[in-house]
Amino acid sequence: MSGTRITDQQVRLYMNKRKHHPQEVAAAKAGISVRSARRIERDATLPSQKPRRSWRTRPDPFADVWDSEIVPLLRNAPHLMGITILRKLQEDHPERYPDSMRRTLERRIHQWRALEGPSQEIFFP
Repeated sequence: MSGTRITDQQVRLYMNKRKHHPQEVAAAKAGISVRSARRIERDATLPSQKPRRSWRTRPDPFADVWDSEIVPLLRNAPHLMGITILRKLQEDHPERYPDSMRRTLERRIHQWRALEGPSQEIFFP
């Protein structure tokens, strides 16, 4: 069951089943793991009431080249694709930016275009 979020309904069902059943049985009937059941008992806040995470979970691999290399490339040619910029970074910094970082770079470029990129053409159908 890893990777699936626990719903409010599952928490309520677990808490109701827990009144009459042991933790393992109540967790199985609610469709959650015993580990999740322990976490729910420690903090019975519903998932919809918990604040969403707003911080980065790992350091940005492009932080040191973003302002100095990537943003100038995007300002000069705003329609460059992420793979093109990644290939340029791989030429300039061999062994530092593997192909697996492509999607991360594409996400950063997408955010940059939305906030600071060229304005989009507006049209009405």
